[in-house]
Amino acid sequence: MPATQENDIGIIVYAPALVGADSRPLAVVHGMERAFPGLRLEWTISREGKLVRLPQRESWLAQGRPTGRGFRLICNGDESYRVTVSGWESPAGTSPGGQAQFEVHAALPLNATGIAAAADVLEAVAEGARAFWGRVDPDGIAVTVSEQFRHPGEDPHVPPKGLPSLKLPWELPAPEIPHYLGWLNYWSAAAAQAIGFPDPTRDAELLSRSRRTASGGWVVQLTDAPLDLDNPAHLDALKRAYERFPEIGGRSTP
Repeated sequence: MPATQENDIGIIVYAPALVGADSRPLAVVHGMERAFPGLRLEWTISREGKLVRLPQRESWLAQGRPTGRGFRLICNGDESYRVTVSGWESPAGTSPGGQAQFEVHAALPLNATGIAAAADVLEAVAEGARAFWGRVDPDGIAVTVSEQFRHPGEDPHVPPKGLPSLKLPWELPAPEIPHYLGWLNYWSAAAAQAIGFPDPTRDAELLSRSRRTASGGWVVQLTDAPLDLDNPAHLDALKRAYERFPEIGGRSTP
């Protein structure tokens, strides 16, 4: 997992599994640097928690992870303003459709600069990874999301805050179907087609806060400010989006 700090913005994207000498880890890093003003990802963090400079970054990234495909955590080297990214393979047994996936996890500071850059960074990471889908959420939202997943034997399952119950990721039939919704959402062209977005008559509000990507995907923003589930307006916006897209989280199938 990436090294996080209090008040992070967390980014996750899910992409096809890495193969051979895959160039996507480097594309993700380069994309983040272009999207975040002044960012240089040239450091890692040792097991002892010490910053280690990476003079041969490209070859270091190409080494992958000691435990499998992906890339180890890389960061900007500023302990007071940390930006991190790492990636690993999710095995087929825990992934939708029984297909292994490449997961990329990044963290930005939850401040004015991080918030302003979040959509651009999400797009850059997702497009660089050639992701199926991805999301951005502020620190803390993940706890609520984890309680939305229905585990075997949970009957009845009552998620918090009136949010819908979601199937576990490996219960979903295809990798293009998002597991859940975030504050910012990346949907590839295939994911958008799978959930029926956009419908010009039903999605006018979402389209006013959306943009198309170079690959034909979408970046879709649910609320103007980062999602706060204690804000009734934000919670209502999230519930409306879940109602609009029952395919998300596998709620449209038995």
